[in-house]
Amino acid sequence: MKNNLKNLMFIVLVMLALSACGKSDRLTLWNDDAPAKKALIEYINAVTAKGSSDFIPVEDRIATFDMDGTFVGELYPTYFEYNLLMYRVLEDESYKEIAPDDVKQTALEIREFVTNGTKLPPHFDIKHGLAAAKAYAGMTLAEFDAYVKTFAAKDAYGFKGMTFAQSFYKPMLEVFDYLHANGFTCYVVSGSDRFICRALTETIGIASNRVIGMDVKLKSNNQGSEEGVDYTMSKDEYLIRTDELLIKNLKTNKVKQIAQEIGKKPVLAFGNSGGDCAMLNYALGNAKYKTAAFMLIADDDVRDYANRDKALALGQQWRDNGYTVVSMRDDWKTIYGDGVEKQ
Repeated sequence: MKNNLKNLMFIVLVMLALSACGKSDRLTLWNDDAPAKKALIEYINAVTAKGSSDFIPVEDRIATFDMDGTFVGELYPTYFEYNLLMYRVLEDESYKEIAPDDVKQTALEIREFVTNGTKLPPHFDIKHGLAAAKAYAGMTLAEFDAYVKTFAAKDAYGFKGMTFAQSFYKPMLEVFDYLHANGFTCYVVSGSDRFICRALTETIGIASNRVIGMDVKLKSNNQGSEEGVDYTMSKDEYLIRTDELLIKNLKTNKVKQIAQEIGKKPVLAFGNSGGDCAMLNYALGNAKYKTAAFMLIADDDVRDYANRDKALALGQQWRDNGYTVVSMRDDWKTIYGDGVEKQ
């Protein structure tokens, strides 16, 4: 009887091990010796093994991801939404002649940064948010979604063989699949406009209600100046974007939005910049469960655009903060996939 019980336990352990291996095999675009890959697999195995002291119930397996520079390229050399605003204000024939002066100035500052490396002014993230709110005001949600997708279909700046819509870090898409296979619910928590994030992530299976981002105020097309609490829209009305910025979703604002919209503390978080530190710290501060936080560094100046000195310095800073560092150069077999070339 004892021998049969031992044999049964051995079989169960083998099956669990094989199951874990099968799920980790999803990370095929990561180098086998990548420390970040090993750390992620060890973490997932620890928190998903029944009977483990670190086991996390499926309902509490919450992972949050920044977008730009974490799983979407910061392309030559800036955010998708910055490139979109630059196009809207400086190239779009339907808008460029009527763009307000402050919006034009913001777009020109982005162009100077992209073409000449000129530093962006302090607090430019807020300046951009205010300009973007004005630049797309009056668009319906469907019109804005279509506008984003039309621009995203253009060739990505600085690359051959890839559009903006295809500019995902392929190894990070494997992380989404790996986490889903292990019972995690993944949320995108970005500083970019929520509706831009939705338009871009739709193709990789991220549900729209799992996307959190910068928000502008919305209103009904017939609402006028009345507040929403005083106005009842009819079934024939629709929502439009306004020129009022509600929140720029960076730093502690990310944490506030996670608390309000998800309602649970994450146990796992991924980012790539100082704007993500609060979100990663929020996950690491979850005292109920074993946690982990990963920070990417853009240290590959061959397959992508990177400042290696800056990236390596940041890498040390992130390690000092208690994050696991992901090296785009050393940990990944590819960034954007076959057929994509840096120009």
